[in-house]
Amino acid sequence: MRPTAKLIHKTDMTYLPTAFPAHYYGMPDGRIYLIFSRFYRVNYGEKGNGIEFVFAEHKEFFYDYQNDKIYRQNSLNQNPVWEENVDKLNPEIEIIKVDKNLNSYGEAYAVLNSEALHMAEPVYELQAS
Repeated sequence: MRPTAKLIHKTDMTYLPTAFPAHYYGMPDGRIYLIFSRFYRVNYGEKGNGIEFVFAEHKEFFYDYQNDKIYRQNSLNQNPVWEENVDKLNPEIEIIKVDKNLNSYGEAYAVLNSEALHMAEPVYELQAS
């Protein structure tokens, strides 16, 4: 079976700097990526805005791909958290890529899925207690 990005949370009201939905995906290597879109000014001096899609990695959580569970990074408590916890105030995220050539979240998901195909081994594992 080919690895795919799994949608773990989708929200229309987010803490991120956007008026659009945010989608959070669990990746085969244990990372959690998010996709959101936002307006950008097409050209200064001209009227109009465009929409760009932002791909980012969430640095505060990791995803157990095999068991479909989310855990906090660097936590002594190894209990899974609810999917809604990934959308939080002042998230620690790292923007990986911004793409102005996409037209939909479906196209953005296809880009993310092509990344998932190249991910093999988990980079995060639970520590035995």
